[in-house]
Amino acid sequence: MNSTIYKANTSTSPHPSTFFPELRTCKTMRDLKQVHAKMIKTGRIHDPLAAAEVLRFCALSDPPQRDLKYASLVFNDMEQPNCFSWNTIIRALSDSNNDNEPLEALILFCQMLLTGLVEPNRFTFPSALKACARTGRLEEGKQIHGMVIKYGFLSDEFVLSNLVRMYVTCGVMNDAYILFNASAGMENLNEMNLEKRRQEGNVVLWNVMIDGYVRLGNLKAAKQLFDKMPQRSVVSWNSMISAFAQNGLFKEAIELFRDMQMANVRPNYVTLVSVLPAISRLGMLDLGNWVHLYAEKIKIEIDEVLGSALIDMYSKCGSIEKAVQVFESLPQRNVITWNAIISGLAMHGQAKKALDYFSRMERAEVAPSDVTYIGVLNACSHAGLVHEGRLIFHHMARITGLEPRIEHYGCMVDLLGRAGLLDEAEDFILQMPIKPDDVILKALLGACKMHGNIEMGKRVAELLMEMAPNDSGSYVALSNMYASLGNWEAVARVRLMMKELDIRKDPGCSLIELDGIIHEFLVEDDSHSSAKEIHLMLEEMSNQLSLVGYKPDTTQVFLNMDDEDKGSALCYHSEKIAVAFGLISTAPKTPLRVVKNLRICDDCHSSIKLISKIYNRRITMRDRKRFHQFENGSCSCMDYCLNNPTESVTGCGTSFALGRSE
Repeated sequence: MNSTIYKANTSTSPHPSTFFPELRTCKTMRDLKQVHAKMIKTGRIHDPLAAAEVLRFCALSDPPQRDLKYASLVFNDMEQPNCFSWNTIIRALSDSNNDNEPLEALILFCQMLLTGLVEPNRFTFPSALKACARTGRLEEGKQIHGMVIKYGFLSDEFVLSNLVRMYVTCGVMNDAYILFNASAGMENLNEMNLEKRRQEGNVVLWNVMIDGYVRLGNLKAAKQLFDKMPQRSVVSWNSMISAFAQNGLFKEAIELFRDMQMANVRPNYVTLVSVLPAISRLGMLDLGNWVHLYAEKIKIEIDEVLGSALIDMYSKCGSIEKAVQVFESLPQRNVITWNAIISGLAMHGQAKKALDYFSRMERAEVAPSDVTYIGVLNACSHAGLVHEGRLIFHHMARITGLEPRIEHYGCMVDLLGRAGLLDEAEDFILQMPIKPDDVILKALLGACKMHGNIEMGKRVAELLMEMAPNDSGSYVALSNMYASLGNWEAVARVRLMMKELDIRKDPGCSLIELDGIIHEFLVEDDSHSSAKEIHLMLEEMSNQLSLVGYKPDTTQVFLNMDDEDKGSALCYHSEKIAVAFGLISTAPKTPLRVVKNLRICDDCHSSIKLISKIYNRRITMRDRKRFHQFENGSCSCMDYCLNNPTESVTGCGTSFALGRSE
């Protein structure tokens, strides 16, 4: 918005060639300083227009040529700055990334008023208001509001937009809405739509209000305003898509992205970066592929930011091969892109490759961040690389100087717990310099359940209940541990406690995307339009499994019922329903991709391995922790994720350098 304002402002200044042709040839600050020196020597610097052009170059040039310190010196040497020069320096300081300089812009605005020699114009107020917004100075903003009215600029759409933005940024939405409603309400739309420039200002004003509601977390008000917009820019669409995606409303973000295309609004770079996280979370690989191809088709640069988003999308949608392809094709890589590929490989259980990329990152002299170490430690945890994990944690804490966060400690507890080193995991928690959170205790509790350590599990569950009394996870885990021992009286006590506290377990939910449509299934779900066909397919799957000698793992049903009923209950887990729907809805040999909100149970894991072989399908499943690639009767996790792992990949021969400082 402000670039439009000052494009108009600059056009009121004569071309530099009118008074000093050398200014037109300046490309760098070095060139400018040479010309400036010559202007001082010849006395031409005393020409206000010449000085204003020197100021404009050093204050408003694109980085790295912009030099605000030099600009301030030039401005301070001016005998009598004109309005253009005041506006230039105030604008440059209000736009600065330096936290102190917007306040300097506000001070200069006050000095401009105190001189009494130059009156502010329609180009002065937007920058002064922006300085108020960036420094959180509401009272000064209100005073400038009064001046805007006094000078008659309240009807100027860009002044008004910055005034509303100031109130929005300072969190005063009531005042912002009063201004918005009075100046751009429905009653004035016909009048405002008569002039193109006012139309553009009106769209900006609506966008500012939407952004304000999004900042406050009031997405309902933001969407209501968005729906009422008489005209939307690509910024309007991007704001809402990003808001939905960042607040966990992934389906809504995708629907809005499709509505945007139906409205013939061309997505841009920001659109793609905003929608990719939603695509990732829903596992919509086909749509993610389309976004990637679209970016290439219209020649949107796939830089580090968009590249990282694409790597993350492909990883979370089950195509780690494409994630690697995107990473390798990037012309430049930063720590974020390295983190994306390392985390993606970790999620897919490819620990050796994750550690190889970690070594490559080091050789490329890209300093790892704390996020890098979370990815590498997760890779070790998923593959049971205890020795390597210990080395990496030590390297982070003792060599790089990075302070471990709660997430790093959680990774170590998970690593030790999965490997059955429960006593070491508990000691590790006790020696932590920070208080453990519920995530760390849940990791230890899960390990207790996995390895059947009931006594430790009870202690950890009780701590969790004190820490997070309304979280169902600890109650369910404790109940399941009692059930595994056949202690149904204790199970009943835990469930009664949950009922009294109104604590409800999250239901198992699985998603599968077919032809761009997300199909969602809950446990024992019969609400789908193809429920009858799905039920028949589930029966066929059960029969085929029986023919190859498979028996349901009834130890995974923590209910007091006979084995036959338990076996029947296992057939209707949400991931099996999703797989059954995929089998009846796609051609033979078509790969299936399923996303589940919880961990996959042992029975589903074992049976889907066999189903992949029986039906000759590659089945990719993303659960709450990681990916499982089922193919020809095997899983990429090598069964290390199970409660009773039959195989560990510890000692897989991975070797890597941990810094040249060692």
